Amino acid sequence: MTSTHHPGPVELSAGELIPTAQSLLGQGYRIALMAGHDDPAERGGTLRVVYVFTRAGTDQRVELTLRCDPADPHLPSLAGLSFPAGRFEREIRDLFGIVPDGHPMPSRLVRHFHWPRGWHPMRRDAGPPPPFGDVDGPYPFRTVEGPGVYEIPVGPVHAGMIGPGHFRFSVVGETVLNLKARLWFVHRGLEKLFAGRAVAAGVELAERVSGDTTVGHALAYVRAVEDASGVTLDPAAQRIRAILLELERLYNHIGDIGALANDVGHGILNNHALRIRERLLRINDAVTGHRLMRGAIVVGGVRVRVLPDAGELAAVAADCAEVVDLALGHSVVRDRFTGTAMLSHRQAVDLGTLGYVARASGVAVDARFDHPVPGLVYDPAERLSTHPTDGDVASRFLVRAQEIQSSVRMIAALAGQVDTTAPREVGGSTSSAAGVRAGVGIVEGWRGTIVHRVELDADGRLTRVRIVDPSFFNWPALPLAMADTIVPDFPLANKSFNLSYAGNDL
Repeated sequence: MTSTHHPGPVELSAGELIPTAQSLLGQGYRIALMAGHDDPAERGGTLRVVYVFTRAGTDQRVELTLRCDPADPHLPSLAGLSFPAGRFEREIRDLFGIVPDGHPMPSRLVRHFHWPRGWHPMRRDAGPPPPFGDVDGPYPFRTVEGPGVYEIPVGPVHAGMIGPGHFRFSVVGETVLNLKARLWFVHRGLEKLFAGRAVAAGVELAERVSGDTTVGHALAYVRAVEDASGVTLDPAAQRIRAILLELERLYNHIGDIGALANDVGHGILNNHALRIRERLLRINDAVTGHRLMRGAIVVGGVRVRVLPDAGELAAVAADCAEVVDLALGHSVVRDRFTGTAMLSHRQAVDLGTLGYVARASGVAVDARFDHPVPGLVYDPAERLSTHPTDGDVASRFLVRAQEIQSSVRMIAALAGQVDTTAPREVGGSTSSAAGVRAGVGIVEGWRGTIVHRVELDADGRLTRVRIVDPSFFNWPALPLAMADTIVPDFPLANKSFNLSYAGNDL
């Protein structure tokens, strides 16, 4: 079975962009990705922005392209139509220097004060990073004033092994009036590292986009390459890949469940959750030879040693269910979770949230069902119920608990469709596609929908890889959820979202 065919990008003029985007959004599409490009002379020598719109169904996708004058690059802003589009535009302006005309909030997003004006690191002529210097002033945080209002700055350096992020609370007493999160302290230039590499060499980079999402990002990357290259993949390989994706969901979700219990003082449950997580990491190692499953996803196939034992995973699911029941059966835990850091359905929709954050607020978005892969069919009964009126810590906890049980059932069903006597390296074949081409990979990672877009030159080498982690969409939801929440509940609220700094700060 071959990858679903999608037409190439439709090239638009600046005047056509807004009405075309408005029409697509009105038809139920969402902006899944925007990518800036600085093309070499042999490909026109222009700055270019690619828009990827997706719609739930049979992997429906529309790509638009807008070219800009390199001497004075501008584009019409879509921020009035889509909040995520506005953030993509700010990112592209900081990294490529393309100005979004009519943007309602044109403040910088990625660029910090020590970046000199006019330096755009994703441009071909950017050169090495310039010396640091306070050349552009502090970030313009929103000021909240009034009787008894004070500010609490937190970060960007935190205790523990998390990435850097600055949180500025405007508070009265213990109640949060406003929270601003400032990220991109460690912009790594990761996307630029892909350029010029062979596609096989790109897998190792994709695995390291965010360390807890090895399978999710590697799979999105290889699906994008296979989409561009016309790969025919064995259905068994699709199913084994899906098994690995669910294994990654399992160990991360039980880790979060334990951490949430720990944040309200139930440390013994965290210890049990860590015990279960360790058991799952050892299962990963037995299946792939690596605890985080690095090296298992390859372009055109998958490599495993064995399939996971269904009986052992069923025991893990029962163990997880007991931890969840003990947590929710404790009145203090239940009281701290319920009604804390609420994100309404309307807010979740407007922000374009994804994954368990969206599902906990009643938004039924899940790429496993919305963007089906040829040769891989999930039981529609496994599409999880949502929590349309809650959107609190308790809802985000329950969604994780439900997904653990669902993932174990999915793994058992998928493993039952794979011939256990088949070779442990299952692959496919590549078509004779030639010339410059592009592809998109969409995956429901454990945090939510991951999208990669790649472009290949005539020799099949990477010229551009664009990565969108679900955290890019979900970070703006955390400050909204913190409104009217007390400061001591911030660690609990933050863990209930558990967003990736690395996946965001590419």
